[in-house]
Amino acid sequence: MKFTPLAWGFAVVLLAALAAMPRTALAQDSAWIQLEALPDLTSAEERARAYSAALGQVAGFRLGARWYLVTLGPFAATEAAGKLATLKAAGQIPSDAFITDGAGHGAQFWPIGGAVGGAVGGAVGGAETAQQPVASDTIAPAETDLVPALPPADETPEQAQAGEDQLSRDEKAQLQAGLQWYGFYDGALDGAFGRGTRASMAAWQSALGYEATGILTSLQRATLLANFRAEEAFFGFTPVTEPEAGIEFTLPSALLAFDHYEPPFVHYSAKDGSNLRLLLISEPGDASTLAGLYEMLQTLEVVPGAGARSLDDTTFTINAASATAAAFATARASKGAVKGYLLVWQPEQGDIAQRILAVMASSLRSTGDQVLDPGLVPLDQTVKAGVLAGMAVKVPTSMASGVYVDAQGLVLTAASAVQSCGKITLDGSLEAEVIAQDVGLNAAILRPLTPAAPLAVAQLSAQSPAIGAQVLLAGYSLPTGLPAPVLTEGQITALGGPAGETGMLTLAATVTLNDLGGPVIDQTGALVGMILGSTLGEKTLPQGISLARDAASLAPLLAQAGVAAPSVGDLPSALTPDARSTALSGMTVQLACWP
Repeated sequence: MKFTPLAWGFAVVLLAALAAMPRTALAQDSAWIQLEALPDLTSAEERARAYSAALGQVAGFRLGARWYLVTLGPFAATEAAGKLATLKAAGQIPSDAFITDGAGHGAQFWPIGGAVGGAVGGAVGGAETAQQPVASDTIAPAETDLVPALPPADETPEQAQAGEDQLSRDEKAQLQAGLQWYGFYDGALDGAFGRGTRASMAAWQSALGYEATGILTSLQRATLLANFRAEEAFFGFTPVTEPEAGIEFTLPSALLAFDHYEPPFVHYSAKDGSNLRLLLISEPGDASTLAGLYEMLQTLEVVPGAGARSLDDTTFTINAASATAAAFATARASKGAVKGYLLVWQPEQGDIAQRILAVMASSLRSTGDQVLDPGLVPLDQTVKAGVLAGMAVKVPTSMASGVYVDAQGLVLTAASAVQSCGKITLDGSLEAEVIAQDVGLNAAILRPLTPAAPLAVAQLSAQSPAIGAQVLLAGYSLPTGLPAPVLTEGQITALGGPAGETGMLTLAATVTLNDLGGPVIDQTGALVGMILGSTLGEKTLPQGISLARDAASLAPLLAQAGVAAPSVGDLPSALTPDARSTALSGMTVQLACWP
């Protein structure tokens, strides 16, 4: 994977577009840390002012016709890598900041009216020519029709080759490692510079705007290694073996540290405020275990709902992102074990995360048949109910009930139960959408995004309900405590609402808020109404009294959604209590409204 952080992306475009223009001729042992490249002077001065207040020793330079660089320095080249790593680790500079030799620096715009001072934290070789500072309001626009020119090399190819010939095999291998780190080289780290290494060097030179000779100059070698070593120190990649989990992988030990075991996870928590989190996955199981883990991970708050997902019999991947969080998870089922990992990061840490994920993908492997013992650390019921593996579980904003009205899984429910939902799920996992609603009736029809297979489907009553008729109601009254709907006996006490409202039934029955949208059936098992609850507007009904929308008023909405009026032709005059309870339970569905 080619490493292309934002600042490097700017460098590729901007350095290649340099024209013949004044630049700082720093001594060869000087270096700068490039922080940001901005397209206008006002923004660049604001950023330079902010960095100056926090860090000091900030300098700003014009680059090309329309770009402005904000930098730190100059530093002695030997100090730059350590300074870069320290500032990155402290979160004081962008994660994609990098070291540059200042070859592309044009007119200075910051500090306003003053020259750049000495090096931060140490002496720096003197410049051959002093760069004259230019006040921000006197920078003349650069010509835009000049022929682009590459920054001049510090050595000729012959001099670069002569310097390269003096390198040891280990030093050459380090250059290959640096090229590999940035995605330009994928061969062996053998210290032999063949065609592959030369092509990689040329690609690296081209990416930074240098002439692609395939032979790195002394300064180019120093720049490559300084950046590589600074980032190595920043991540601290270290081979790790987890014998309890049966996994080997490479850990960014400067950013993450082992925390605890909580089967099926090995937790690694943020180190030095990195805001990262890593979970190794290891448990016994097969394709069904893999599928269960796939569903379970998506209930975690740290795994956003948006993003690509895939699942088959052997592997899954979750690549989730939102404005506030990002996560990537993958696992594989093989030889009776499921193993993988989940990495969580902040959106602004995308470059860091991609580097870690690339290393994880290439390094993680299973070691034998060992898996994390499910009994290694017992989970108490409190943890299981409210927190999954030490991570908060996503909780719906509200819960309600509904009734299946056709064999493909269309659901009738209360419109108020699904208003303002970012996502709606049926029976825990089946995502659904609203396809029709009547706010006046407080009724809506939902369609699952994938076909459902209801155990039973409601059928509208062919008879008008009668006062005094016995009915049976169903709803998920206690959604977190019971896995099945609660059935409640009731009686129709009025054909209408408390003030004579039409299209309603008044019932002698006690319901809860979570029963909203649930079915009401008669002695034949036919649907006579849909639960509306125990309130009407701002009024609360007397204890033990509730309302339902009668089935006849719902028929037009059902027809609008493509549901033919259900037939009751084969229903007996009355069902046995057991048959009626079975049918009612089968047609009742639990709804969850998610943000």
